[in-house]
Amino acid sequence: MTSGAVRMVPVQEYHETARASDGTRLAVQVRGSGPVLLLLPGQSNNHHWWDRTRNDFARHRTTVTFDYRGTGASDSPDGDYSTQLFAQDALSVLDALSIGRFDVYGTSMGGRTAQWIAISAPHRVRRLVLGCTTPGGSHARERDSSVRRALAGPDATQVMTDLMYTPEWQSANPGPYTVLGDPTMTLRARRQHLRASDSHDAWDHLPEITAPTLILHGSDDRFAPVVNAEILASAIPDARTHVFDGARHAYFDECRAEASPLVMTFLDD
Repeated sequence: MTSGAVRMVPVQEYHETARASDGTRLAVQVRGSGPVLLLLPGQSNNHHWWDRTRNDFARHRTTVTFDYRGTGASDSPDGDYSTQLFAQDALSVLDALSIGRFDVYGTSMGGRTAQWIAISAPHRVRRLVLGCTTPGGSHARERDSSVRRALAGPDATQVMTDLMYTPEWQSANPGPYTVLGDPTMTLRARRQHLRASDSHDAWDHLPEITAPTLILHGSDDRFAPVVNAEILASAIPDARTHVFDGARHAYFDECRAEASPLVMTFLDD
């Protein structure tokens, strides 16, 4: 190493265990320092969803993740799951860490969960980022039936990969990919996550969100069509949107060089 070289210091991470209000144990991961940013992954995924992008934020923020119930190292209790329950779990995690006020960045089902956090705890959410997500219910634009059929077919893994990333990006980045679902989940937990995501409907409460909100989406997202960004923005007061041209569901990864700085600029504004 020459005298003018810059040595990169790794961002430290530590793990905790929090308990939800019903006693469910939740595995928690904390990395970085500075103001707190809660990162929420998509359906049937654990904190590894953020593996490729987390340090973009952890160099400037204390990033908090946790494994949803049914995923990773968290408990997988019986009972119905919902995005409202996941939101309650998230608040239990932050309470356990003695964190009062924080920013939230939720993607896909994590964006649905983030909506409920901002609705139920407006005094705690400073800024809100919603990525590749929908308001749920009758106001959402759902993926078309051909996508649902393909995801239930024998090539589901490749179908999901194609929904996440463009072919060009896959060729340059052959994987493995950490956004295709937690392989350790039970079938029951997967079904509960699907039910939680499909039953989400925050439409009537979106006008109650008081946190400044940034809505991000890929223009070629077939998993959650991009029109949902406009629908969300029409309901959340003073929300702003940004669409990544040509990107699919995992815009935050494929368009990382643009998306991460955009989020940081919004949080620092």
